[in-house]
Amino acid sequence: MSSEKLLEILKARFEANTKRHKGIEWANVEKKLKAHSTKLNSLSQMEETGGEPDVVGYDKKADEYVFYDCSAESPAGRRSLCYDREALEARKANKPKNSAIDMAAEIGIELLTEDEYRQLQELGEFDTKTSSWIKTPADIRKLGGALFCDRRYNQVFVFHNGADSYYSARGFRGSLRV
Repeated sequence: MSSEKLLEILKARFEANTKRHKGIEWANVEKKLKAHSTKLNSLSQMEETGGEPDVVGYDKKADEYVFYDCSAESPAGRRSLCYDREALEARKANKPKNSAIDMAAEIGIELLTEDEYRQLQELGEFDTKTSSWIKTPADIRKLGGALFCDRRYNQVFVFHNGADSYYSARGFRGSLRV
């Protein structure tokens, strides 16, 4: 996708969802994006895999705009993935095509943390039919587990599963700082 087309999509989404980024002006975001072509590349991949990235904040200290995947459900092009490379390699049969951690690295984004996932849920209702892997603490991962979240019954839930598990309705959401 061309940079111009992507910027049009991002601007339209930005303008349609002003409650996600109160006090932030598109002109400033666009200027920052145009100065960081590698970040535009990552946003393009977020968009192409169904993430519908949007600005959700501004970090004054770092002078960075924060983007999250804001698709209603876990991005369709990033589902049916186990958690990480170690889990993928541990599977003996029916291996998924990739892992969430590896795919995020390929795109140039980070998996949302639990706190970030909860912040996203304050901006709307996400993952009411799907779930999303989140960044898992090392002590849990060391024991073979991984964490995922979803929203049911108007509540955000954090669950655990074996890191090698994968489901057609579980993907991952990413964050990007520009």
